[in-house]
Amino acid sequence: MCGITGYYSPSGRFTGDLLRVANEKLSHRGPDAGGIFTEGIAGLGHRRLSIIDLSENANQPMFSTNGRFVIVFNGEVYNFKEIKLEILNERPGFQFKTNSDTEVILEAFSIWREQIANKLNGMFAIAIYDKEEGSLFLLRDRIGIKPIYYYWDGKDFFFASELKAIKALGKAINFELNKEALPYFFHLGFIPEPHSIYKNIYKFPSGHYLILNRAQLLCTPYWEPTAKIEHEKITNEHTAKKQLKELITSSVRYRMISDVSFGTFLSGGVDSSLVTAVAQSISNEPVKTFSIGFSEQGYSESEFAAQVSKYLKTDHHTFEVSQQDALDMVAGLDEIYDEPFAETSSIPTLLVSKLARKYVTMTLSGDGGDELFMGYGEHIWAQRLSNPIYSLMRKPIAMALDLGDQRMKRAAQHFKAYSVLNYESNIFSQEQNFFFEKELSLLLCQNITDNLNFTPRHGNLKRTITPVEKQAIFDLMVYLKDDLLVKVDRATMKYSLETRVPLLDYRIVEFALNLDQSLKIKGKTAKYLLKEVLYDYIPREYFNRPKKGFSIPLHKWLRKDLKQYADTYITKSMCERYGIVNWSYAERVLHCFYKEGLDFYFNRVWAILCIHKYMEANY
Repeated sequence: MCGITGYYSPSGRFTGDLLRVANEKLSHRGPDAGGIFTEGIAGLGHRRLSIIDLSENANQPMFSTNGRFVIVFNGEVYNFKEIKLEILNERPGFQFKTNSDTEVILEAFSIWREQIANKLNGMFAIAIYDKEEGSLFLLRDRIGIKPIYYYWDGKDFFFASELKAIKALGKAINFELNKEALPYFFHLGFIPEPHSIYKNIYKFPSGHYLILNRAQLLCTPYWEPTAKIEHEKITNEHTAKKQLKELITSSVRYRMISDVSFGTFLSGGVDSSLVTAVAQSISNEPVKTFSIGFSEQGYSESEFAAQVSKYLKTDHHTFEVSQQDALDMVAGLDEIYDEPFAETSSIPTLLVSKLARKYVTMTLSGDGGDELFMGYGEHIWAQRLSNPIYSLMRKPIAMALDLGDQRMKRAAQHFKAYSVLNYESNIFSQEQNFFFEKELSLLLCQNITDNLNFTPRHGNLKRTITPVEKQAIFDLMVYLKDDLLVKVDRATMKYSLETRVPLLDYRIVEFALNLDQSLKIKGKTAKYLLKEVLYDYIPREYFNRPKKGFSIPLHKWLRKDLKQYADTYITKSMCERYGIVNWSYAERVLHCFYKEGLDFYFNRVWAILCIHKYMEANY
């Protein structure tokens, strides 16, 4: 796990000196070593966190044996040993200089060029410069686990693992606010690919590779989730369970390959418990496990994590978090995430990462289970709202629900938010308590909300998919990639901790995309097949309880310790200063939350607070 930077600058705007400054901004991602390569119009930078082959020979930038290609690489390729054998078949007698996956990728590229994209199993952001042709190659993993940001003005190109490295370029770039990103932030709570908070700076698309030379920039997809949806679904439960268990075991085994100590994040929920159980079944010694607990009732799963740990006989570490520990994190969130980011579970993720780094350098997490196997409340809403009666009667239903208690008022939001064009994003938005599509024109000062596609279009599919499947694909392609994986990457890298995600092995993703919905949601049981695999390792009675998210009691804190933030950043003068949010609508949001006591407005309050806090720090 590392940080990478680089440029391709025919005009000479970007230089080696600027690259060094930018690269140092990523030292937290790679405290073990750093290096720079520059030649003519191009440069590559690297910060290393040593995980596989700890020797200096594996440092980067790394040069191919023939001296033609130079690589910087962030992430891990887990099947590098198999690819190494392929290379040796192509080049009998070839001698590798290291035991690293980096060298394997580099030599594979020298043979197969961009076709290596389909060979790699892992999480990766890769940059390779061809000294002979004077071209730059960029590659991002299929799911988007590892980040790449890039600046492009039609001539000069600069990329980095995090925005802070690009921001270090200072006056070499005009950091103009990207107002087109604002509706996405208020609707979703984050800014999705390809947008960033700045004009001309973008998120490189997952499952794509780029080739850049003096003549052109070509960005090509090599893997798309919807293209992996087959004509036939997997319907046989016995066969499906056997296949899923084998895939998960293979994935976890791959991700345990490491030359440093590792552990797992264990919340006590289904996904982290399954990953931990499989890891412990493979390991010859107790796996280190990590969890945190909050003092507030209903927000801690530490007792469940302890139960699972005791059953599996792991080496368990629990960090009891005080409210102050969490609140202390709030001030620094902008610096960690580099753009407005309203995902409040970033706070406990930061805290558990800080704990784990005291003991290990690498962890496994359970991310992906809910998106792939339909574990969210929004999946139930997608099924419910697909009923034609609900779509016809949504207005009177909303009016009736609004007369009820807070739970009913929150349900009313789903009917008010109904949208044909952005069906999935509005369901997500209301499940997360952000602004639904129709609210944005009232909230935002400028009319920049017309014809926005918050929901990706799928094109021609090989078979018809259900509304719930569409919702799950939205979660996979948007929420998981641009919110949850961003949260984990920045939080863990803040403390120089690598985190791997076994459930997001692309083979499991492709399996899940073709698993019949009845094996994901069976009766009232969500993630049915995944749980059936889990119960082969841990008794099912351990999980006979309601699902809890990895969250904090933000609605309580906004009324107490964090109210000073709301009072500071959500004011008429602040709204007028930046011209983003209409004060009249912000005032209404505050009234609903503070005066009417509607707890589900907390994320609306938080989103407005976040944008103004960000603007104050950066403009």
